[in-house]
Amino acid sequence: MEGSNRLLDIISLLRTAERVTVGELAERTGCSEMTIRRDLDQLAEQGVLRRVRGGAVSLMLRGEAPPFAVREREAVDAKRRIAAKIDALVADGESVVLDSGTTALHVARALAGRRITAMALDLHALNALSGAADVKLLVPGGQVLTRTSSFVGHLTEMSLRALRVDTVILGVCGLSARHGLTAHDLAEVPVKQAAIAAAQRKIAVCDASKFGMTGLGHVCPIGELDAVVTDSGAPPEELSRIEAAGVQVILV
Repeated sequence: MEGSNRLLDIISLLRTAERVTVGELAERTGCSEMTIRRDLDQLAEQGVLRRVRGGAVSLMLRGEAPPFAVREREAVDAKRRIAAKIDALVADGESVVLDSGTTALHVARALAGRRITAMALDLHALNALSGAADVKLLVPGGQVLTRTSSFVGHLTEMSLRALRVDTVILGVCGLSARHGLTAHDLAEVPVKQAAIAAAQRKIAVCDASKFGMTGLGHVCPIGELDAVVTDSGAPPEELSRIEAAGVQVILV
């Protein structure tokens, strides 16, 4: 099994089993125990698990988003297609707020060659845009969360309240017609709400897996969004309910 897929398989197992052994992982993946030990050491460094004798114990709490380094490996092709669609939807000269998250990072990379004004709400997107010659880059104040590298707090919210932008690109922890847009980290909720209030057009971006999840913090009802950009694996019934709420659904 290829290295990236093997790590995702280990993470998937940890979400349900909470504890794994080197032996069972070696059998499951067809790799040597030495390779599995290296994988576990790498995931331990990223805060996914704690190494114990003969295996590992999950550090991923129920209802908590996995570390950024883990999420960055998930649904990569879908996130790239979503980012390419956002690149097509944003016009030169627009002002854009880019939310935190791995999909938003792909969007930042796609927009780095464009002539836009952008405010990035996490360090990953900020770094992706920082060397772009034609991007007028705005930096919010506030605290940076260690786990996600996202900006939160009063200074971040005040920075957003001082703006009126064309478009906000919203990252998603969970999305549904019933619960709207939700976030795992409560500190990110008022930041996302301030970004929504600052924007004329609100676009949520997420891969298909986010439709089966609901975060603890409620950000906004589904009807506050103008569009959702997602991949073709998203559940059709849920997409129909979202469209019925007046939200444009764009599949990539």
